[in-house]
Amino acid sequence: MAGVRVDKADGIARIVFDNPPINLFTVEEFAATARIIAELSVDDEVRVVILSSANPDFFIAHFDVEAILTFPTDQPPATSLNAYHVMCEQLRTMPKATIAVIEGRVGGGGSELALSCDMRFALKSSKKYPGAVFNQPEVGLGILPGGSGTQRLPRLIGRSRALEAILGCDDVDAELAEQWGWVNRALPRKKLWAHVERLAGRIASYPSHAVAAAKASVLRAEKDVEADLLAEGNAFSASLGGPGTRAAMEKFLRDGGQTRKGELALGDLLDP
Repeated sequence: MAGVRVDKADGIARIVFDNPPINLFTVEEFAATARIIAELSVDDEVRVVILSSANPDFFIAHFDVEAILTFPTDQPPATSLNAYHVMCEQLRTMPKATIAVIEGRVGGGGSELALSCDMRFALKSSKKYPGAVFNQPEVGLGILPGGSGTQRLPRLIGRSRALEAILGCDDVDAELAEQWGWVNRALPRKKLWAHVERLAGRIASYPSHAVAAAKASVLRAEKDVEADLLAEGNAFSASLGGPGTRAAMEKFLRDGGQTRKGELALGDLLDP
């Protein structure tokens, strides 16, 4: 199914991204992922949802820039959440725990998908593995994070760090992401999945009504999320027709964006 699959067992659903070579989030993969998340959100047999990747180098590179280049630039302001925001909000609000396990690079819309989960766990770098790397490259392309990034990051890591990440468009490694609060923990390979599996198993074993009620209560601390997402979506749409935006995205593609070599050094690719 369009580079994404889902398996369910023992109350845990596992969404796995597998769209070689870089897990680019194409329109087709987005649509498939949105359908899966919508179905899982109302599946009473599922108590925990885990998102991960079959590609050790990429969780999700980012949304397809070639597709963004086809988006209309003269849309009137929206009055309801767009489909991407709806998908991300379902991850945030569904009455079950959602967990992202990030072992490689994640950027743009892929990062926003992970940010919408309740928890994120990242692979720490080592001599053998580069580990998880986070990037929000949108401003360098003449747009802004329009899939919840401008709202999730400040709520997680604070205004100043969010602006460093969003305006700087540079790579953030797993260790710094943990320090900032972008992820719950950065763990070595031997401990990463052991920790996630134990945590997911514990949550899945508890009474589902208590998990749902506790999550809903915690979410009450987040105010005006939908209104802020709507404003973000309209700002993103308005940026598509900005001066230099198309040229910046086309340059990104010419310079190696959406190729494996270029995406493995995304922060460097966005240097002036």
